[in-house]
Amino acid sequence: MTVEPEPATARIAWSALVVAGPEAESFLSGQLTQDVVGLDEPRWSLVLQPDSTVVAPVQVTRRAGDLVVVLERDLAEATLARLTRFKLRVACTLEPVESVEGPFATLGERVAARWPGAPETRGLTPHGLGRRVLESTVSFTKGCYTGQELVGRLDARGARVPWRMVVASGPSVAAIEAVLVGRGPAGPSGVTTVIERAGAIEALGIAHRTLGAGIYGEVSLVEVDEVGSDAE
Repeated sequence: MTVEPEPATARIAWSALVVAGPEAESFLSGQLTQDVVGLDEPRWSLVLQPDSTVVAPVQVTRRAGDLVVVLERDLAEATLARLTRFKLRVACTLEPVESVEGPFATLGERVAARWPGAPETRGLTPHGLGRRVLESTVSFTKGCYTGQELVGRLDARGARVPWRMVVASGPSVAAIEAVLVGRGPAGPSGVTTVIERAGAIEALGIAHRTLGAGIYGEVSLVEVDEVGSDAE
């Protein structure tokens, strides 16, 4: 599916899940990759499936005693379903809020920060998002959380994941797409988010680890601080 470029000023729609109740903190601690116990400032985290694939990047804040999970609106329904699935005999509630302010106002801000959003969650594990994102969202010292065993095992083994997020620029979406899908086996590769800024095309995407940073014709490809970057 072709991803059409959007202006860098395109607004990002954010939603939230308000987690309230006496066991709200312990529940989220068991579901999020980051430590939220005693949270006193916004903190990035990830919601994972049991197989450690990413459901959503989220930012957790505390407001009036409740924990608020802020995420892109396109991921809100799937994230609520995923969290509800594991909320068994827990004294807390999950209340969706459709519209809130988020950590990035525009797509241009998110792409410039090289930060994953809704389109970058397709089949990647935390290590595929790069070392900077991994260190900002995953605690390797907190207690158990859903997906932790596989994340920890992968990290211990050097985290040589097959697919990872990249940033690219080029003359067109088609040119960037051709580079991203042109190396490695069939998989989740391709352009995921595209913006047009000052007449140039900038993109986030997914590529196989055998596609390294460099210049491919008119396309410039940058690895996003990849974890386990040895190519095979």
